[in-house]
Amino acid sequence: MEEYQKDAFRREMNFSALERMSAYLNNCPRAIEEAEVAEVMDCGVSQEEAVLMLLCAVCGLDETRSAKERELIRRYFQPSLRRLDAEAYRQNPYLQTIRFPNMQDGRWRMTQLSYEPYELFVRDDLLLEADGREIPRLGYFDERFDYPAVLEDGREWMTVTPNEIETMKDAIARAHGRTAAMGLGLGYFAFMASEKPEVESVTVIERDETVIRLFEKHLLPQFPYREKIRIVCADAFDYARTRLGGSADFVFVDLWHDVSDGAEMYLRMKLLERHAPQAEFAYWIETSIRAFLRSIA
Repeated sequence: MEEYQKDAFRREMNFSALERMSAYLNNCPRAIEEAEVAEVMDCGVSQEEAVLMLLCAVCGLDETRSAKERELIRRYFQPSLRRLDAEAYRQNPYLQTIRFPNMQDGRWRMTQLSYEPYELFVRDDLLLEADGREIPRLGYFDERFDYPAVLEDGREWMTVTPNEIETMKDAIARAHGRTAAMGLGLGYFAFMASEKPEVESVTVIERDETVIRLFEKHLLPQFPYREKIRIVCADAFDYARTRLGGSADFVFVDLWHDVSDGAEMYLRMKLLERHAPQAEFAYWIETSIRAFLRSIA
């Protein structure tokens, strides 16, 4: 009974932290302003601590009010939040190499978007702690940071942000031999994988002909190892079922926008792994998707 109560408490805390952080990101990600951060820092705290205090205030948290709120602040919000080095991300090989035109093509627009100073965003996949805590990872820059994006009907759809860079690191490190990528996006995974000597080829499966055309016209010609990359216009699930077996050593699946639309697709693709028993599979934001599936089980 005691163990059940502990598990119930941890699930409640995980949900509460995620709910509060999500509300902030969805409703007011730019609520924290530079002048406010400077004012709090004048009291003798670090920049990250100042941003944390302001974030908690906006989220209605006060650690003096209850043990629960103190737990949320110190064991969720504090380990979640990090100041990121904008220049380190600007030195990323993809962002250093690829130049994005500002152009419109039907429903699609290629452009540059930006994070403003102290704007919060998801910086990486969910962090799982040994005690059962599921901690969303938020980040911010203290200067403006521009990033490439493709908009569909004005909606941000494909980007290369610190979140994409961090959440693909493991899959890129594992890529080898004949690599397949389910989903094209802006070609970030294909670019980074093709740079590796141990990657023989990168086959990208993408069903949207317009996305492929924009990529092949504007981005692929800039790839240093473009001869390694082949684009196949096909449905990823059909391809996995009928054509993947024996043709890939490593498969990276990135077909969804977030966990809400990714959970069902993740489960479908997991069932199709049996058609390529020789291949190693990796899934974008798998930790977050599995946590979501546990929460609704």
